[in-house]
Amino acid sequence: MVQSTIGRVLTDMEREIAAEVRNRPPVHEPRTDNLALSSIGAPSLAMPDYVEHRDGATEIGKLSAEAVVREYEAAAKEIEAMGAELIERVTQCEAMARDAFAVTEELKEIAERYREEAKRVFVQIESCSLLTAEVRKTCTELKEKIAVPATIDRPKPKKK
Repeated sequence: MVQSTIGRVLTDMEREIAAEVRNRPPVHEPRTDNLALSSIGAPSLAMPDYVEHRDGATEIGKLSAEAVVREYEAAAKEIEAMGAELIERVTQCEAMARDAFAVTEELKEIAERYREEAKRVFVQIESCSLLTAEVRKTCTELKEKIAVPATIDRPKPKKK
């Protein structure tokens, strides 16, 4: 049943193609209706080298087979073009990865410099803190020496 349906569809297609071929203007007469538009999306007319017509094939069969193989060939070329585009994108990704690794190394160096600066600032702040504590201690000691406590006996002035 499937075979008869396929056979019928192919026969119908062959009849339609034959009708189109008969309705075509002769090759030596120029076509004026959309001549430029019809060739824009059409694949090249050369048949690929990997196929050749069988002996005994009908003209309609040959034309149909050529049209189909041309479409397949056009699709295969597009697939190859996608592969080339993919390779280009991979190359760009590899370059980005190399750049990212280089930037990562640079960032590690910057982070190390920040740590060194943090250590320097830390030591400086502690040094300032120690110096400030020493100054306060010295000031307190001087203040104590300058101030006379009330408990110390002062020499009394002599009365005359």
